[in-house]
Amino acid sequence: MWHTYLRPKTVEEALQMLAEAGEAAVLIAGGTDLMLDLQQGRHPPVQALVDITEIPELRALEIRGDELFVGAGVPLNRVAASPLVREHAMALAEATSQMAGYQIRNVATLGGNVAHALPAADGAIALLALDARAEVASPHGRRRVPLADLYLGPGRSALKHEEMLVGFWLPLTRQKAASAFRRVMRPQGVALPILNTAVWLAREGDRIAQIRIAVGPFGPVPRRATAAESVLCGHAPDEATLNAAVEALLREARFRTSRYRATETYRRHLAGILLRETVGKAWQRAGGE
Repeated sequence: MWHTYLRPKTVEEALQMLAEAGEAAVLIAGGTDLMLDLQQGRHPPVQALVDITEIPELRALEIRGDELFVGAGVPLNRVAASPLVREHAMALAEATSQMAGYQIRNVATLGGNVAHALPAADGAIALLALDARAEVASPHGRRRVPLADLYLGPGRSALKHEEMLVGFWLPLTRQKAASAFRRVMRPQGVALPILNTAVWLAREGDRIAQIRIAVGPFGPVPRRATAAESVLCGHAPDEATLNAAVEALLREARFRTSRYRATETYRRHLAGILLRETVGKAWQRAGGE
């Protein structure tokens, strides 16, 4: 399925290889999506694979200053088990622990989950609620961008051919703040969720002072449920407020019927259940009731 296999040792070397090989080259890390796409003809022909698994920077998972850095090449199982991730980004630990099967999670990477650009990607939904910034490298340098800026449509990444994800920067947790993630999926056959929800919130006394909510698939690209956020922010998460938040979420959502996963009606039903559960768990973790 390819003619040349390249193994750079640095980000800069990988970018140079991409540039020299041209449009027929593609990056590979875990390859759990790419290999299937190549085998099944869903990806244009590839002449060269640029294997980035030996770049130390992409495998880093550590505190840097006042942020948590998770390299794009970190395998999902390592993200899920990391004490740092569980302390500062519990929603991400929960999301990565539920993706695919255990063997797949040993090789599949967080960067691949984001770069594949699916609107219900569990890792991307969690990162969105956690206010993550993606570090993107190109021949012109590096930049940090909001996660939502990486998407153009279902399966369409905004990353250019000559660019690559280096990793993700997340704010460290603070007192009276917490996150949670929930998903519903078919028991077998389809790895993508029917619906998932990630919530980060900060409490002040008996009310929610700040909140971020991401739902997937909420539309053609991963994005936050800002209408529901507005309803909940500044209020206690009581039954009346949660009901109003669910109504706001359903007005904003663009659910669709999937032939292999679920109908629009069922997703609308699940949306309220997952929102209540996820807000409740994050509230509890933040010190609420």
